[in-house]
Amino acid sequence: MSKMIFVNLPVSDLNASMAFYQALGFDNNPHFTDETAACMVWSESIHVMLLTHDKWRHFTSRPIPSKDSSEVMLALSCDSQDAVDSMNHVAAIKGGTADINPKQELGFMYSRALADLDGHVWEAVWMDPAAIPPQS
Repeated sequence: MSKMIFVNLPVSDLNASMAFYQALGFDNNPHFTDETAACMVWSESIHVMLLTHDKWRHFTSRPIPSKDSSEVMLALSCDSQDAVDSMNHVAAIKGGTADINPKQELGFMYSRALADLDGHVWEAVWMDPAAIPPQS
């Protein structure tokens, strides 16, 4: 079995968050979705578990961060600069916040950061495959 990551996020409105992530390009896995949690799939190895606050509290007693704080910034690779721009645009029209940090244009890499409905920070990133040095 290949290695996978499951990012668990507390959300205040599960249905709204599912719609937001679907608009960004995530698919829902109904086998791991119910009224308290939703499994949103970015790729075969990257899954985001959206958990209601009550469900979240089954896993930890640590406080849920406020919408205006940041714990981590999670980066997702995109196929092009246009895909990065599109993700930020969709985030903004679906209730998230686009460009929460300055856009990064480094020639070989292009990225823009956004926040979801609960303030979780994501960075859409494109890297030029031709700029990656060959392995020696």
